[in-house]
Amino acid sequence: MLGEHFSRFRAADPKRLHFAAHSHHPWPDATEAAHAQYWKDSAALADRKWAERVFAEVVPKAQAHVARLIGAPAPKEIAFAPNTHEFVTRLYSCLPRGRRLRVLTTASEFHSFRRQTRRLAEAGDVEAEEIAPTPWETFGERFAAAARRGGWDLVWLSHVFFDSAFVVRDLAAICDAAPRDAMIVIDGYHAFCALPVDLGRLAERVFYMGGGYKYAMAGEGACFLAIPPRCELRPVDTGWYASFDTLASGPGEAVSYGEGGMRFWGATFDPSGLYRFNAAQDWLVSTGTTIADIHAHARALQERFLDGLERLRLREMNVSHLVPARAVTSRGNFLIFDVDGAEDAHRRLAAEHVGIDRRARRLRFGFGCYHSASDVDRLLEAVRRALR
Repeated sequence: MLGEHFSRFRAADPKRLHFAAHSHHPWPDATEAAHAQYWKDSAALADRKWAERVFAEVVPKAQAHVARLIGAPAPKEIAFAPNTHEFVTRLYSCLPRGRRLRVLTTASEFHSFRRQTRRLAEAGDVEAEEIAPTPWETFGERFAAAARRGGWDLVWLSHVFFDSAFVVRDLAAICDAAPRDAMIVIDGYHAFCALPVDLGRLAERVFYMGGGYKYAMAGEGACFLAIPPRCELRPVDTGWYASFDTLASGPGEAVSYGEGGMRFWGATFDPSGLYRFNAAQDWLVSTGTTIADIHAHARALQERFLDGLERLRLREMNVSHLVPARAVTSRGNFLIFDVDGAEDAHRRLAAEHVGIDRRARRLRFGFGCYHSASDVDRLLEAVRRALR
């Protein structure tokens, strides 16, 4: 589809079959100059780069890109951080203190949230209920029913589950079922720039989180949090950027917060990820490629791969190992196989220069805009050699 725009990445290791777009996405060639531009701005402006370049140009442009990509109405309500865990802890710090918090979530959340929440539960600060993803066909109904029981301080779920690629299609119904006073957070990392996202009226109610490391093709350090308009929460976990506009005048006696999404900013960070993010999105716009185009391309490549697996009839990994089953069409841009001996299979695939990752028994294959049908055919041949 757009493979020629990733020539630098491909040339760095021509033997590599990189099918880990669900984890570390390759960076398009357009991001190299942007990465260098940050160095040039730092050299030319030194400390002035923050006010004159980063917050004056780079951040507003990145906010506009994110708002466009998720259908958020107010770009200024987008905050950035080096990683999503920073937002996890900052959101938790907004919730009532002095009592055990009640949290509704799923059994398929990524570690940045799941580990922190389980540790808080161990400490006696949180009581969490995790809704199982299966049966897939009833997940939305079951989660909404749990939300409707009420009493939740925080309702947290992923838009696309990292351990199955299952897409939650019932976000509106789930949000409508949640208590009005509950904080609702949607982890959109595996949906952002992978499939079309339009929050619509949900933007008035939910926090939506994602980042640049995966499908946005920007690498590390460019995570975002879309904040509901008119949010007046005062995070206890707060960095000095949350009142960046008071730097010259002094903070005053009371702890103040900046306008819009600034209240969820942290402290000094490496903004090079935002330079790369802007370059990647500018490039996509220049090619006329939409996220819907990318998703359709990835799904077509997935079907080609699955058809090829059916022909190979491998015992160790075949279509019957797919999670969810192939009949479930609500799927993101990667495929997951539950495999006996997954660790050994992963090792043998790596020996054939296949770049994927493993989560316990599950092997993950990601498909992106830099892949072609011939890349998938090469992948099938490598899988055959590794697992025959």
